[in-house]
Amino acid sequence: MRTTGRLAFALLTATTLLVAGCSSTEERPDERAPEGDASDGSTSTDPPDAPPLEPLPEEIAGELLPYYEQELNWSGCQAAEFQCAVLTVPLDYENPDPATDLQLTVTRSRATDQGERIGALLMNPGGPGASAVDFAQSSAEYIYSDEVRARYDMVGLDARGTGRSEPVACLDGAAMDAYTLTDRTPDDEAEVAELVAAHEEFGQGCLERSGELLEHISTIESARDMDVLRQALGDEALHYVGFSYGTKLGAVYAGLFPHRVGHLVLDAAMDPRLDTLSTDREQAGGFETAFRSFAEDCVAGGDCPLGQESADDASARLIDFFAAVDAEPLRTGEDRQLTESLATTGVAYALYSESLWPSLREALTAAIEDADGGPLLTLADSYNGRGPGGGYDTDMFAFPAISCLDSPAGNADPDAVREQLASYEEASPTFGADFAWATLVCAAWPVEPSGGPMSIAAEGADPILVVGTTRDPATPYAWSEGLADQLSSGVLLTFDGDGHTAYGGVSACVDSAVEGYLLANTVPDEGTTC
Repeated sequence: MRTTGRLAFALLTATTLLVAGCSSTEERPDERAPEGDASDGSTSTDPPDAPPLEPLPEEIAGELLPYYEQELNWSGCQAAEFQCAVLTVPLDYENPDPATDLQLTVTRSRATDQGERIGALLMNPGGPGASAVDFAQSSAEYIYSDEVRARYDMVGLDARGTGRSEPVACLDGAAMDAYTLTDRTPDDEAEVAELVAAHEEFGQGCLERSGELLEHISTIESARDMDVLRQALGDEALHYVGFSYGTKLGAVYAGLFPHRVGHLVLDAAMDPRLDTLSTDREQAGGFETAFRSFAEDCVAGGDCPLGQESADDASARLIDFFAAVDAEPLRTGEDRQLTESLATTGVAYALYSESLWPSLREALTAAIEDADGGPLLTLADSYNGRGPGGGYDTDMFAFPAISCLDSPAGNADPDAVREQLASYEEASPTFGADFAWATLVCAAWPVEPSGGPMSIAAEGADPILVVGTTRDPATPYAWSEGLADQLSSGVLLTFDGDGHTAYGGVSACVDSAVEGYLLANTVPDEGTTC
């Protein structure tokens, strides 16, 4: 499962405002399991040992000056009040060559009070692979208050290989339909071979259609692109709000350019010290925690399609449902059937936000009681970015391309998956097997990884605000703790609640704290919980 994606702007604008109080305390919310309990995806008490990310020299290298000195030519966009421009960056920062330069799309709406303008506020919805241009144009007015939009230009930059910035391409719609139907929890050797072959075909499709680009879409390179944009926008410091994977992108920027950090908000954080195996396993635990919250709410509400007894019984019934759909896929009202893989995707998608719980309840009712898989297929298509015409969004391609380049595969082959399977299922009885076998995507990737786990201190940076949600499915709360701890100037703001990300209409308390930081440079007290 992705850490986020198109979900960011779909969910941030759909969630209901929850008026939650703030408290300043050293105690964590009672609902959080003890440290190290896999049920909440928490890490061990000792931070992972990862090499430090060293900052780049403050002086810009001579061969990069033409990129830093470029002027952006702004023109109108389809979105009202927004302008668009193209930012030129080198494909390879170590060997810049104008012949291979990349053209990245950037959008902005100007601060409404130019006399009190603080600067440009870049934003990234996560993924990796989601379009920051779409995010800014669709959601800026819903996420940010009038005061923030008065004093900042709202800016979205589609990262290299994503959105409108020379996006990665892999498979056509029909081939993607077949790929998403592949059984992700194989029951025998034949199904294992089919899964491996599907991942290999997907990777080769990306290589054939995207070529050399696949070697140069790392998070480090995208962070360097943001610094070029910072200069092109005329700002001495970068102001930035990143969600989910966007927190990793923002943290890497801070590690590379600590002296250029302005206001950085990192909501639903990733911990860059974790290797792929730990990340995937702990994310499985995060989805288990989120499902338990949904199940408790479902059971308490009556007429729950997963039973009326307890969250344990609901979990067992969902596992049985997945097994039944694996044996006999459900009709959906169209040519495609609901398979186990698509059913799992649909359920997981709805766990990203409490606002989607009613839709999940209705979809499970239709599937379990009426053998109608249509509503769950709709949820799965929303996650997969499948449009009504059968085409797929490009972030379905950019996500594995960036992830597999950033870090080596967690499991190198099916035998390694089998060895780790029990630990995944311990972290998540409901989703563990799916997460374990999904690690083979990067094992089959046709490009060698260029990155790996790293610790980020960003020594010398101004205060960086990290926001973590206690029952976040995709980025477990412990990751926000870990990122705030390793950043030398990190400050953790906790939201005691459900869902993926907290800023932007989920909690009035969180919104107030974040905007106090953005507008008045007021950092929440240590231990503040909303």
